[in-house]
Amino acid sequence: MKVGVLYSGGKDSTQAVKHCMDKGYEIVSLISVKPRNEEAYLWHYPTVELCKLSAEAMNLPIMLIRCDEIGPKVEAKCLEPLLAKMKVDALVLGGVGLQQTQIKEIDNVAEKYGINVLVPYSDYTSEQLLLEEIKHLEIIMTEVAADGLDKNWLGRTIDGNAFNELKKISEKHGFDILGEGGSFNTFVTDAPFFKKRVQLLNSAIVWDEKTRSGYVVTDATLTEKMAVKV
Repeated sequence: MKVGVLYSGGKDSTQAVKHCMDKGYEIVSLISVKPRNEEAYLWHYPTVELCKLSAEAMNLPIMLIRCDEIGPKVEAKCLEPLLAKMKVDALVLGGVGLQQTQIKEIDNVAEKYGINVLVPYSDYTSEQLLLEEIKHLEIIMTEVAADGLDKNWLGRTIDGNAFNELKKISEKHGFDILGEGGSFNTFVTDAPFFKKRVQLLNSAIVWDEKTRSGYVVTDATLTEKMAVKV
């Protein structure tokens, strides 16, 4: 099956790439969308431009497009020129499918071109999927927008210890532990199927004290991976 993967560089879309590789799907292209600002409903704002490095690290083609519209319906329509040209059977989305409005709008656009929309981890709970991602991916938190998540989380690696803290905070403040709904976003710097590692450089934090939200601004480069000693 030929697929396109909607790719933000974060943990959920990178796990979706892993799923496609494990299933033997032909990934025709990653599709990354850079929105006008952080108010976008469908698309991640910080670090999306770094997806070109992620694609190179995975040796996969990528299409990076901009979206100046705000709102689920019009943001989804930004995909139309691309989907009109792509020869794929399905679009693959990350996450567990909690964001039904976003999925519906993407599905409406894809349907026009006879393209299915797949959410391969829809039978997982958010907690199950995050634990699976932590097993395979090196995950950096790049944006926070939920009570209980302060700027100390920005730039932090989401590992087993962070998971335990995140679980307590998410239960206390009532946000999804996977971040669905926009409570936080991430960027993946390494995975077993990366040929090279994405190294973040000159990272800085943009923080709004009034809204208690913020994101990471960073440059990046690809570096060789350390050989494993046996």
